[in-house]
Amino acid sequence: MLAVLAALAVVAPLSVPLTAPDTVFLTMGAPQVDARIYAPHRAKVTVRLGAPDGPVVAEWTNELLHGDSAGRAVHRWVTIGTQMPVNGPRSTWEIRQTYDARTLQPYAYHRFGSDGIEVQLRLDGTQVTGRRKVNTPDFVPVAVELDQPGYVASASDLVPMAMRLQPGLVIVAPMWGPNMQRTERRVFTVVGRERTPVEGKDWNAWRIEERRYGDPTLLAVWFMVDESPYMVAGEVHQPNGVVRYMTEVALP
Repeated sequence: MLAVLAALAVVAPLSVPLTAPDTVFLTMGAPQVDARIYAPHRAKVTVRLGAPDGPVVAEWTNELLHGDSAGRAVHRWVTIGTQMPVNGPRSTWEIRQTYDARTLQPYAYHRFGSDGIEVQLRLDGTQVTGRRKVNTPDFVPVAVELDQPGYVASASDLVPMAMRLQPGLVIVAPMWGPNMQRTERRVFTVVGRERTPVEGKDWNAWRIEERRYGDPTLLAVWFMVDESPYMVAGEVHQPNGVVRYMTEVALP
């Protein structure tokens, strides 16, 4: 879950009509999304490159805390990770995010790391404001007006699992990321249940495929369950054709 390093996106296979009765078009605040399914928990994600048993290139922990902000129920995610490139220096980073506890609307995003990159953003509807610093001593201001509020692209797996799933369901949702100037529609196709072994444990997980709207190219596959760690496995398809394989296990 919270595959924070990959800016992702999702579309139904061409065989699935986008206007089929089982297609749901989401906007922020849609009643079909209820993120209160996500209980406070901690989990560890391991990322391997090229194959399920390939070299480990990243690890991070996700922690979800429930909280209150001016009388509004929120979810606070803390993600602490390490990048271990095959050919490159190791680096560390931390991301703190605040979402609405039911709708998943993002309110705040703060990323900082040993690579010198720091991004601090506040989100209010379509307004994104804050500052960023990329390998420089000084921050530069950020002020972006989106065409519509979007769910966070690097945590796209949160959206379908916060809904009532059934095989064949197609979900079209606006997605946004800190490096995006506008939202992007993604399509999530719920393929069905699939046996998913993860580090010695078998899960009966939902297989959910992600694509960009109007593009049949597979961006990611998520294997989701309704308990911690929620996303038990994932496959992120990079533009160069290499796949990043993720596994996630619950921590005490």
